[in-house]
Formats: sequence, C-alpha cells, structure tokens
Amino acid sequence: MAIRVLIADDHHVVRRGLVFFLKTQPEIEIAGEAKNGLEAVELIKTNKPDVVLMDLDMPVMNGIEATREIKKKYPDVKIMILTSFSDQDHVIPAIEAGASGYQLKDIEPDGLVQAIMQLMKGENQLHPKATSHLLTHLTNKNSTERKPIDELTKREMEVLGEIAKGKSNKEIASSLYITEKTVKTHVSNLLSKLELADRTQAALYAVRNGLAEGNK
Repeated sequence: MAIRVLIADDHHVVRRGLVFFLKTQPEIEIAGEAKNGLEAVELIKTNKPDVVLMDLDMPVMNGIEATREIKKKYPDVKIMILTSFSDQDHVIPAIEAGASGYQLKDIEPDGLVQAIMQLMKGENQLHPKATSHLLTHLTNKNSTERKPIDELTKREMEVLGEIAKGKSNKEIASSLYITEKTVKTHVSNLLSKLELADRTQAALYAVRNGLAEGNK
C-alpha cells in the first residue's frame, strides 16, 4: 500500500517540485496540495493522507498551528516538518505541537523518501540540527524545572517529615517546639503547595521523597 502524502507549502515552485519528484516514487502517492496551514487542516478530512509534509512559514495559518490542529483532530496522521529553519525557536515549538519528523529543505530527495518511509514505521525522523536543539532544550528544562517540594520552607519540610512518622499535630508541635496552631498553618500551606488533599497523601508523598526516615 502506497504512503499517501499531503504537501503543505506556500511556495508554488517548491510544492510543485515535491509533487513532481514524489510522483516518481512507487512507495508514495500524492494525497493533495495546500498553500497554507488552514488548507492543510481542511484537506485532511477528505483526502485522508498518512503523512503531511509541512512547511513552517506560511500565511493564514503557519505550520506549527496547523500541526497542532491536525494532531488534535487526526492524531494518527504523521507530520513531517520540511523547512529552511533549523533554529531552536522553530524546532522546539514544532516538536511540541506534535510533529514526528523535522527535515531541512536541503535534504537529498532520496533521503526525504527514506525519512517518510521510516516515519511510517514509527521512527521519529529529525535532522541532526533539530535533534541537537531538542536535547539541549530537554537538558535545560530538566535542570531548571522546580519540583513542588522545592517550594516548601525548611519548617514545612520538617512538619512533612513528622507527618510521615504518623504524628498528630499535637505531637508535631511538641517535637518542633511550636504551637499546635502553627503546625496547623504549616500543614495547610504544605498541602496547598504540594496539591495534596489530606495528611494521608502528604505522608505517602513524604515517603516517596525520602522524608520518612527523618527530617531533611
């Protein structure tokens, strides 16, 4: 069964060139052409492509918006970005929108066919520059992303540790040399920050985060 490909690109020459070349490939069938993202979204329903070759910089609706809309309405359709842009400001939003592939327009024609075929096998096809940006983004995100527990004050952490030991508010107050009313305030605050419903969830959270054996 041939892979049905829809081509979305606002440059007529580029679009026609892709159609002309891909028509020579026995594994591929042209499912249609779109000159902007909105047309691409609208053609999905009637033309039923397997893959959309999506340019990014298009009028009416750009490639990132179109990718997001297509993946929302037709999650099984695979999107391969085919663009001239290789910077992080284009790569990251495109992948986050749901694109499974990202290639630059200087790709060899045979390489493009191979990438489309691999995409249909479930393999993400990213240009090395796109991969580099994605890895950098993920590394930076992991290093800067704060966990909810990081929002707790030192005292709230101590109270959480005591909750994990099964202590009552009165017992916690005695252990930490604070009033029972203050303990209640800390418990309320930490539940709110951690988005937990009650003390039981707080105790479980503390155990999972290594606070059950003592205060940290």
